[in-house]
Order: sequence, then C-alpha cells, then structure tokens
Amino acid sequence: MTSSTIFDRTARRVHRDRVQPDYAAHDFLRAAMLDGLAERLDAVTRPFRDILDLGCFDGSFPAPPGARVARMDPGFAFARTAGGVQGDEDRLPFADRSFDLVVSAGVLDQIDDLPGALTLIRRVLRPDGLFLGSFVGGGSLPRLRAALRVAEAERPVARLHPQVDVRSAGDLLMRAGFTLPVADIETLDVRYRDFGRLLGDLRGMAASNVLAERRPIARAALASAAAAFAGMADTDGRTSEQFNLVFLTGWAPDPSQPVPARRGSATASLAEALKPKPD
Repeated sequence: MTSSTIFDRTARRVHRDRVQPDYAAHDFLRAAMLDGLAERLDAVTRPFRDILDLGCFDGSFPAPPGARVARMDPGFAFARTAGGVQGDEDRLPFADRSFDLVVSAGVLDQIDDLPGALTLIRRVLRPDGLFLGSFVGGGSLPRLRAALRVAEAERPVARLHPQVDVRSAGDLLMRAGFTLPVADIETLDVRYRDFGRLLGDLRGMAASNVLAERRPIARAALASAAAAFAGMADTDGRTSEQFNLVFLTGWAPDPSQPVPARRGSATASLAEALKPKPD
C-alpha cells in the first residue's frame, strides 16, 4: 500500500460480495438516498436516454420510461445480479460523452480519489448532462465514534472511514468542472436497541471498515464500546444514531447554460440603487 492509499479495494470487493445475498434487509440508507435523488430528478423536465447507475448495488434505481441504463458496481455479485459490469468509480471503463445522466448512491465515500472520480463522471456525461449523487457525509455516526473513543482511549485506532462534509463536497464539484453545482444535506436518525444491531446494519449495507490500515478490535474493547453505546440510550433503552446524507447535483458544461455576469460588468451602482427615493 502507498502512503496515499486510504481504502483497500480488494477488501471492499470481498465485503460487497459477502453481503449481497442479504442486502435487502439493510438497504434503508441507500433507499433514503434514492428517494432524495428521485425528488431532484423529478424537478428536471428534460428526458434522459442513456443513464449510468454508478455503484448500482442491487439495481434498485428505477430508470425513467424509455431510458437505457448501464449499471456498474465494485462488487462482482452486485454487478452480476443487476446485469451490469464490475469496476471502480475512479477507474471508469466508459467512453467520454456516453451518458445523459449519471446517478450514484452510497459508494463515493469509499474511494481514494473522489476528485478524480467526479472528474471522470463529468467526462462521461454529454454536454448539459446531469450528475446526481449521494453518500454518507461528515458528522455521521457520532455515537459510534464516541463509544469507540471510550473503548480505545489509551490506544485510539482509526475504525471509521473519513467523511466528506457538505461544503467540501460542493467545492469538489466545482473543481471537477461541473456547472451549476449544488451540495446539500439531509439527516436521518435511526434508533438502535443495541450496539450489535448497529454494527450488523453497517456490515449488511457494505459500510464496514475497508481502510487499508485497519486492525481488528479486541474483544474487551468491543464490549466496552457496546457498554458506552448503551449508556447513551434514552428512557426506552434505545440509542439514536445519526446519518448525514450528502446530495450532489452538477451539470456537464454546455454553451446553452446560464452563466454568472462578468465581474465589474454591472451598469448600475448599488449605492445609487439603495438611495432613498424622493417623495
């Protein structure tokens, strides 16, 4: 592994293949992302003919009527089940200007080169093509993080993936060359009866630890984390965990799109406009 490697690609593929048979029991986060992407897509009146579902999981993204959908997933089992191809988001095998729409839900937070992946997404879009993406963003899983800090206070270990906050996500869209970029966030709270259920959901949705520099957690530390998590429970014995879902919207550049006025091109003075008008 090089010093710039954050995630273990092989472990990621293995984890995804392992969870594929029972993924439907743990897909609530991606379902929320797909609902959010559908709302944003409904606000666009133009039709889309060629669509890329990037990180397709079980292929549950519903294609608009009459559209052709190419599906791709880093896991072989998901790609096969969805009738797609296996591949990584920062190594797209598609030609430039192949798609009118690229959607991605729940995978872009697990790649080393997110800026590069966004640039490739913009390149495979045709001019005035649309990108809609979502992933778990900064500030998520605060109770799990707190429980692990308590459990491993003497020797802290990185056990959760680094997370991108919504402001940084918007900056990355602009750096990748998207026009009219928008990044926003929606929060989902999930109440857990016990620590094991939370860990089971993370494993089941293919969100468990695939860091390149990962180490197993000791049994005593795991028990301590479970106790700390339980200590945050409310009066009915459930602990509320928070997931911040970042949504990205960006367009491939096209001359027909509106552009901001050139700085200094205004013909009226703001100071003059704010002066009180005579009676």
